[in-house]
Amino acid sequence: MPVTIESLLDSATARLGATTDSPRLDAELLLEQVLGKSRGQLRAYPERVVDETAERSFEDLLLARLQGVPLAYLAGQREFWSLPLKVTRDTLIPRPDTECLVEAALDCIPPEAGWTVADLGTGSGAIALAIASERLLCKVIATDASSAALNVARENAAHLGLGNVEFRCGDWYVAHDGRCHLVVSNPPYVREGDPHLNEGDVRFEPRRALVSGSDGLDAIRHLVALAPKHLLPGGWLLLEHGYDQAETVRALFAAAGFQHIRSRRDLAGQERVTLGQQPT
Repeated sequence: MPVTIESLLDSATARLGATTDSPRLDAELLLEQVLGKSRGQLRAYPERVVDETAERSFEDLLLARLQGVPLAYLAGQREFWSLPLKVTRDTLIPRPDTECLVEAALDCIPPEAGWTVADLGTGSGAIALAIASERLLCKVIATDASSAALNVARENAAHLGLGNVEFRCGDWYVAHDGRCHLVVSNPPYVREGDPHLNEGDVRFEPRRALVSGSDGLDAIRHLVALAPKHLLPGGWLLLEHGYDQAETVRALFAAAGFQHIRSRRDLAGQERVTLGQQPT
């Protein structure tokens, strides 16, 4: 009996029901990936027959999803700041809470400013590309120690047609010479041994982009301590951090001589981003 789009989706939805909060959506996105058709097209032609090759490819993706592999990795894409971004297992999956970091950066950068902005540890390029898309006169330098992640970010920039982003491979400030008006980063900030590392999507994400020492603050200490050497007078440093780390991060900013230090809350009301200004 021929397998149609509708029957394939119905079966997959039933199988995914116990493992995801959005089984039908997950099934549609996986089939969209296999057939190269939009969800609208899948819904418009439910009676269309799916050939055996596509059916096998869909089954492979479905089995991976049932094992907990994040949908973003299987679909190869995640939207961030309304930008469609390619993601792979070499990059973190962009999360809505990180848009709080972009909002904070945009509040610092005047709309018509031609600032130099550095996004350190760019991963998929989500933060750098979001800022670049909103501040077209700025030069955004996106760095990452992973050449594989940086290649993904380059592809995303090319796909979005953003020419005001420069990509450099290197660890944190090593890849950034000179001074800039604003440094932004979503560094690793999870504690070693944190039980959440064995739950959900993070089980499949690169550990180097998640874990940073026994208290999760090794990378943040490094970024804060060296920031004054890389910021222009009056420049800004903005960092994402854990929900319970804001007070400690503010203290690190103060010890490094930053002024106008404050933290901003994420979508859940948790203090998620801390920023401070270099003295003028």
